[in-house]
Amino acid sequence: MGKITFLGTGTSQGVPMIGCNCHVCKSSDIKDNRLRTSALVEYCGFKILIDCGPDFRQQLLRENISDIDAVILTHQHKDHTGGLDDIRAFNYFRKSAFPIYAEPNVQESLKMEYSYAFAEYKYPGVPEYDLQTISEEPFTITKMAEDGTLKSITITPIRVYHYMLPILGFRIGNMAYITDGSSIPEPEFDKLKGLSLFIINTVRKEKHISHFSLPEAIDVINRVGAPQNYLTHLSHQIGTYNELIQILPENVLPAYDGLKVNF
Repeated sequence: MGKITFLGTGTSQGVPMIGCNCHVCKSSDIKDNRLRTSALVEYCGFKILIDCGPDFRQQLLRENISDIDAVILTHQHKDHTGGLDDIRAFNYFRKSAFPIYAEPNVQESLKMEYSYAFAEYKYPGVPEYDLQTISEEPFTITKMAEDGTLKSITITPIRVYHYMLPILGFRIGNMAYITDGSSIPEPEFDKLKGLSLFIINTVRKEKHISHFSLPEAIDVINRVGAPQNYLTHLSHQIGTYNELIQILPENVLPAYDGLKVNF
């Protein structure tokens, strides 16, 4: 049994968007207040954070999360990496560098964005990262359990394209999480067989250059065939939560910040 907590379910600008007076941004329903997209997956005794956006600190304080085992990054865009400076809190309590799993191009982006953390002579108190290289092949995260035994978890990356940018989704157990995708290469669908829970991004009903539209996301959901499906990375253009649930198939729901789902 695993659990996913949706820490944030909004686009790069969040909902409400600065300066917008649309009915979604002005909604009084807390389910329409969306921080930048991120999720915490708890499985086999591990707590794995998928992406670490600018709202990371706020999200962990809201959910009373005091520790995580690792961060896995889908790609290098700021709304998915902008909170990594706050890893300093875990450095302080753990007295060690924090493991971050990412592809080589994402690591290079982090070295530019957080150059002070990779400097030869570091300012006291900068975050300490333990960069671990991943690819499209399954990878293993390990840790020492309280009883002194070594525990491990295997994660399967899923190649996705964010317009022309190759990024990763992840399968953990029978749950798969895909954000910021606009297409999935044909061979990757084999990795999505037998899911009990599937999460996919969509930003609006109309066609979008770098994200699945709502009809496209539904087509992928129907092909994957999981019994439980949630939409994330939602923009103000897609409507309110209550408007969405009126038009979605029975096995598809919009995720919202703070939602917890077992798988």
